[in-house]
Amino acid sequence: MATSGPDFTMTDFLGALTHVVRPDGGRPLVVHDDELETIPPGAVPNPTTLRIAGKLPTSTFELFRQVIPPGESSDMQRHYHETVHFVISGDGHSEIQCADPDAFETVTWTAGSFVYTPPWTWHRHYNDSAEHPVEFLTIENSRLLALFGLARRQSAGLATFGEARARFDTPGEDQ
Repeated sequence: MATSGPDFTMTDFLGALTHVVRPDGGRPLVVHDDELETIPPGAVPNPTTLRIAGKLPTSTFELFRQVIPPGESSDMQRHYHETVHFVISGDGHSEIQCADPDAFETVTWTAGSFVYTPPWTWHRHYNDSAEHPVEFLTIENSRLLALFGLARRQSAGLATFGEARARFDTPGEDQ
């Protein structure tokens, strides 16, 4: 069954969906911390350390362990997928674009918090400690959107919210 392209049919796709999902045996059911694959620096515009649990047989979501060094931040970015960060350790804050596209909300979090990033909103996560790293378990539904050809991500690097808006947003564009 084709998941995209000229051979894709919605009938085949919907017909393949069942209430039972079985791994195909090609990927493991358990991936240990030392088996996570580090995304090489520069491969993505995020200056934090990202390690992906890519060998798990997930087909609709992605799992990462993300580390933000002391006093640092992630990049200012937006993407079509939803993301939840579970804070494993550390304290910090995030800037997340509000329903009003010209404003953002600053939210604070600590170990044990869940931080939600809505689709296509500018956001950036900050480590407020000068001494200790922040570590997230990051869960995103990017694989699901990629199956439908809807994967999109933009990074403004270490820009501010205003700088990202000025660089990427088109006047009159539906935000």
